[in-house]
Amino acid sequence: MNKRLLFGVLTLGVLLGVGFYFYRAFRPAAAQLTRLRDWLQNPEAHPEWRMRAGVRCGEAPFLFPTDGYIGFLWDDSFRPGHRHQGIDIFAGTAAGVTPVFAAYPGYLTRLPEWKSSVIVRVPSDPLQPGRQIWVYYTHMADASGHSYISEAFPPGTYEQPIEAGTLLGYQGNYSGDPYNPTGVHLHFSIVLDDGQGGFRNELDIRNTLDPSPYLGLPLNANTSDGGIPLCEAGDE
Repeated sequence: MNKRLLFGVLTLGVLLGVGFYFYRAFRPAAAQLTRLRDWLQNPEAHPEWRMRAGVRCGEAPFLFPTDGYIGFLWDDSFRPGHRHQGIDIFAGTAAGVTPVFAAYPGYLTRLPEWKSSVIVRVPSDPLQPGRQIWVYYTHMADASGHSYISEAFPPGTYEQPIEAGTLLGYQGNYSGDPYNPTGVHLHFSIVLDDGQGGFRNELDIRNTLDPSPYLGLPLNANTSDGGIPLCEAGDE
């Protein structure tokens, strides 16, 4: 192969790689974002998009934790270098209105500095018995940081036993910046244990698990067909 041809092949490879990188980075930015905008502007126009709190899809071990439209999936990308670590469920209501419930029994912790988050230790993963996992719920505060977490779980709560269906709080729009709040939603993720009885850093997707089999829904952006994740008819 001559040098000119080799250079052309290498250039094409680089361009294809860059193209795939940007495809992954902006994958949810078109139809997905348009659909989310439509939902937030008028959720009553699309009741068929809504998942209900407390629903169990088929034989899945987890209950669905809140009402709303699943706007973003696990491993969605919003900007280059970012991979979404969980799912985002948008109520289509004001902040502090839509309740959030525990999806599975366990032991709840709320660190002293946490305004909008709780995490629940599950000693034995229902899909891999003997493995400890953690279930993380966040954005349960308003834009200024006023918490919507249940008063049963004040800051500094450690290892409080809870059951599936326990009220944890309400969906909010807390981002850490009062001038740039998120849309009202719950961010829900499943976090791996650090091997020493604690939880890994949830901000890194490598420390989280695909929630699809736990909720019985197609929630992995890599395998999604682009449709709206819902229980199959007769599964609820």
